[in-house]
This record gives sequence, C-alpha cells and structure tokens, in this order.
Amino acid sequence: MSSVGQLCEKMYSVNCCWLNTFHWVETMFSQQPQDLVVVAGQPVTLPCSLSSYHGVVLWIKDGLALGVGRDLSGYPRYTVIGDHSSGEHHLRIQRVELTDDAVFECQAIQAALRSRPARLTVLVPPEDPVISGGPVVSLRAGDPLNLTCHANNAKPAASIVWIRNGEVLNGAMYSKTLLRDGKRESTVSTLYLSPSNIETGQQIICKASNKAIPNGKQTSVTIDIQHLPLVNLSVEPQPILEGNLVKFHCSAKANPPVTLYRWAKGGSIIKEVSGDTYEVIVDHSFFTEPVSCEVTNPLGSTNISRNVDVYFGPRMAAEPQSLQVDLGSDAVFNCAWTGNPSLTIVWMKRGSGVVLSNENILTLKAVRQEDAGKYVCRAVVPRVGAGEKEVSLTVNGPPTISSTQTQQALHGEKGQIKCFIRSTPPPDRIAWSWKETVLESGTSGRYTVETVSTEEGVISTLTMSNIVPADFQTIYNCTAWNSFGSDTEIIRLKEQGGSQGSTGSSFLFFKSHDVSYMYTTTPSKI
Repeated sequence: MSSVGQLCEKMYSVNCCWLNTFHWVETMFSQQPQDLVVVAGQPVTLPCSLSSYHGVVLWIKDGLALGVGRDLSGYPRYTVIGDHSSGEHHLRIQRVELTDDAVFECQAIQAALRSRPARLTVLVPPEDPVISGGPVVSLRAGDPLNLTCHANNAKPAASIVWIRNGEVLNGAMYSKTLLRDGKRESTVSTLYLSPSNIETGQQIICKASNKAIPNGKQTSVTIDIQHLPLVNLSVEPQPILEGNLVKFHCSAKANPPVTLYRWAKGGSIIKEVSGDTYEVIVDHSFFTEPVSCEVTNPLGSTNISRNVDVYFGPRMAAEPQSLQVDLGSDAVFNCAWTGNPSLTIVWMKRGSGVVLSNENILTLKAVRQEDAGKYVCRAVVPRVGAGEKEVSLTVNGPPTISSTQTQQALHGEKGQIKCFIRSTPPPDRIAWSWKETVLESGTSGRYTVETVSTEEGVISTLTMSNIVPADFQTIYNCTAWNSFGSDTEIIRLKEQGGSQGSTGSSFLFFKSHDVSYMYTTTPSKI
C-alpha cells in the first residue's frame, strides 16, 4: 500500500479515503434509514448505502450492535442485503414482530460515520373482538342490556364502536389497559341499552380497529328477551248447550318456550290433559266451576281461568261406545237420551252434514277404512236445548304409512329417517330396506332400527351413524305388515345445509281423523 493509502486509513476520523493515487474522496451516506411504520407480520427493509467506503458497517438496534458486518447470525429474521462492493448495506427484516419496534442506526466504523436514528414503529392489530356472553345474550323482559366487548393485545389500542341496523350506537363506556410489554394495550367497551331500546332478535355488532387494521374486525350477538308466558284462554263455542263438545284453547307466547300446560276444573287438576287444548262435553257444572289453564316456562307460571255459559238441556241415559271392527264388518252404535219434552236424535259423522240415522241405533254396514272417524249422536229438546255425544269408529285394516319423503341429515354426523305407521291392529312387522339390506330391529353396521308406539300409531326410526355421501344417493323403503295387508313408503335422505357444527331438525308430518300431527327429529353428533 502506498504512503497515501496508509495515511487515509489512519484518518478515518475525518471521513476520507483514497480512490487513486493522490485523489481524496469523502465518505458519505447516499441512503440512510428513515422512520417507518409497519404492521406486524410484514417484511421491511431499512436502507443504508455509503459512497467510497469498503470498511465494516454495523447495524445498531436501540444502542446495541446486531453483529459484525453482514454476520447477523444471532437474529435469524435479520439479513444485510445489497451489493457490498457498491457500499449497499440494507437491513432486511422478515415477518416484523413487536420486538422489532425500536430505533435503528447504520454505522461505518472506519469512517466514524453513523446514520440518522430511524424509528421502526410496529403496529399490531387487535385480536378478534369478543362480546361477553355471546353469541346469544339472554335477559328478562324489563331488564336493561349491558354488553361488554374486549379487543386485546393491540398497538396502538383498538377503537371500539357498537353498531345496530347499520347505525353506530353512542354512549358506550371505554377503557384500555397497557400490557406488561409496555407497548400493546387491551381495550374494553361497555354498552348500556334501556329496556325500551331493545327488541328480541336484534343483532348488535362490536367492531374493533386500529391503524394496523383500519377496516377493523367485528363480532356480533343476538338479543334474546325472555318473559313469563303471556296467556289467552279461549272457549268455543259459547253459549253452549249441556252435552255439547267445548274446546278450550290455551294460547301462550313464552320465551323460553313453554315447558308445561296444566288444566284444572273447579280447582281439581285434570290429569289426562297436558297440551294447549282441552276438549270436553260440558254439563251444568261448567257454569259454576271455572276451567283454568296454567302455563309454565323456566321463568315461572301464568294461570288464567274461564267459566262456560252452559244451557241445561237433555241428559244422557246410555252413552254410545266407541267401536273397533274389522274391515267389511258391521258397526252398531247405541245412543239413549232422556229429556223433556220428547227429543229428536240425529246421527252424523263429524265433518259431514249428512244425517245417518234418527234412531237410537246407528248401524254401518260392511264398514270401509274411510268410515273410521268421529260420529256424533245429537239430541234436541225443543225450546229447551240440545246435547251431543261423540264416539270413534276404528276400522281394522292394512297399515297406512305417512312420512316426509325427503328427510335431512348432516354429512359426517348421525342422521335419522322416520316413518309413521297407522295400523289397526298394530303392525306385526316393520322393516327398512335399502340396496340389498333389510333391517327390522337392532343394529347392523352403521344402521340401527328403533320402533316406538304412540297413541296415534307407530314411529319407526332408521338411524345412520357417520353419514357418508353415498347415504344421500340411497333410496330407503319403510314397509309395515299386519294381518290385513301391508304398505310401503319410499324415503330419500337429503344433505342438510347450514354452518359446520350446527344442529338441524327435520319434521315428520301425518294426519289422523282430520287432525295434523308433527314429530321433530334432531340429528346429533356421534
């Protein structure tokens, strides 16, 4: 090395070096790091370029050297990039973390040069906001609503707004807490709504945002306002003649849903009635002894009662009896009344205006299945009143099957398909068949057959564990036999829509004597 070069090496404190013999060139920064703001997880490059310098360059973070030259082995996410021979010593940081929130400097050691301090500000978006008690918040009617939303671990602290029906709700309380790292903050917002300002079913959104995520993150809850049963008891028809059928209907609105109906007459419990309807042939006692309906849900009970406006008329001497006869046989009903003055008797089938007989005895010859139903024996006392008695005719014949022909299940979960069999006499045999498989009861592989008897008939259920796609392509046959014959229903399984993990229901409908019934089936996870 020439004497001039040696001299230049010794004079690094005055920022000079030699380029060729007797030519002096001053070392200076052509690029320096600048203050930057970056969102955590993103990459960033801090520039540093020096002209006419080939010595050691150090990167300094909060006053501490990251390494010597380009050796930053202690910092796996840090790399010095650029053309060293051209004086490029850029610091590249992969996947910026909160620990990178610091002041950085680029230093040229032999030239005793240091860049301007560059502040790297790392922004951290809040975690997904959480509303306490969600996703459904229940409260009793008349109570105010208090919602609390948390947006944690953000830098800077998240701002929280509440939204309902697209409009921002004002008046929320807001607080924030600085975490132990001294940089991130957690935010809590509490919203108060008066009882008059909330409705059941409303959706309220909590939206949290900061500079790291200007569009924000949001979550929501659905409001569920619970109340005691609101009950109305109707009595039809009124006024009513003694001996007529009266229908009490106890209509109730309740949240949570009704769990129990309890009926009473004159203070005595009517144990045989448990639903929302009570049908009875009234006598004179209903005029003085009110019928009450007590409706219960998990919050409590509501009781309401009504008297019946009864006109006293004929009294029954011999009640007709309901009959069960074989198909093709005769059915004979006998109805005897006493009254004053003399009375007239009329036999009719319920729902039909055709008079079948004016005698005490009603004879139906060679009955068919369509003859089954309700029959009414009605007595009229002129200028005094009338009464009636209803009986049922059950006809023994082949089974009849009612079922929803397309039923639903969730892929990967337990599924069920059901058929309802009305059969008098009861079915001797019920079988499910699909492809080459026939199963009457018990379990075979993924399939289980269960049969339950009800007052209206028999429900047979085919349960499939771990529903697979092929199950939705299969045709299932439900077949029932008794001594009079058989009936078959074809059922298909359809994949149920909805989000994963939800629980769906399917419904089985059937009719009996002009009354509709519905059974609910709910698939469950294995």
